[in-house]
Amino acid sequence: MSEISTIKQRILQYLEYKGISKYDFYKKTGVSNGVLSQKGGLSEDNIFKFISYYVEVDPEWLLTGKGPMLRDDKRVAKPAPLGKGIPLIPVEAFAGASLNDDYAIDFDAIEERYHVPLFDGKGVDFMMYVRGSSMYPKYSSGDVVACRFVRELLFIQWNKVYVIDTRTQGAIIKRLLPGSDPDKIICRSDNREYIDFEVPMSDIRNIALVVGCIRLE
Repeated sequence: MSEISTIKQRILQYLEYKGISKYDFYKKTGVSNGVLSQKGGLSEDNIFKFISYYVEVDPEWLLTGKGPMLRDDKRVAKPAPLGKGIPLIPVEAFAGASLNDDYAIDFDAIEERYHVPLFDGKGVDFMMYVRGSSMYPKYSSGDVVACRFVRELLFIQWNKVYVIDTRTQGAIIKRLLPGSDPDKIICRSDNREYIDFEVPMSDIRNIALVVGCIRLE
């Protein structure tokens, strides 16, 4: 059996271990459709796509078969038991929660939770996917950011990145700066194709500081 074939077998072994269908595998990773069922032809690009998406897989195991299948890496998010770990929430769950109404998100009901050793001790309240390219190259669409609630707008740290929920624009991730007067803040994108804009403090319903990120290159 060629080395290419054994790598394919190890990929199939991982997918079976995780209960991942081939359809989902091709759709999520961008690996050439059907390549695992074909003879020969597993390009370096396809191998890289697999390693980049499934970051918990030890590359040495994939390429040589040596060592454990899954690596012990602090960057890897591991599923946590119900009620424990950091909840991964959709943008829609963050939007609409009031600063003064004890946050309308029912965290106890969120089942998708992860333990990320890298975030231990940072007071992370939740994780959320980044949408769009306005914060590129700091954050890319599809990145997962770890966030900590800011209970008072007075405690904003200028030039830091926050996720804010506004009444007029919904939930957005921006770098915050002082506005033209004390009742406004400037929202700045790291992607210079986007222009700055001001938001009144009264328009902000919810705010969280971004304290970390998980990225799939």
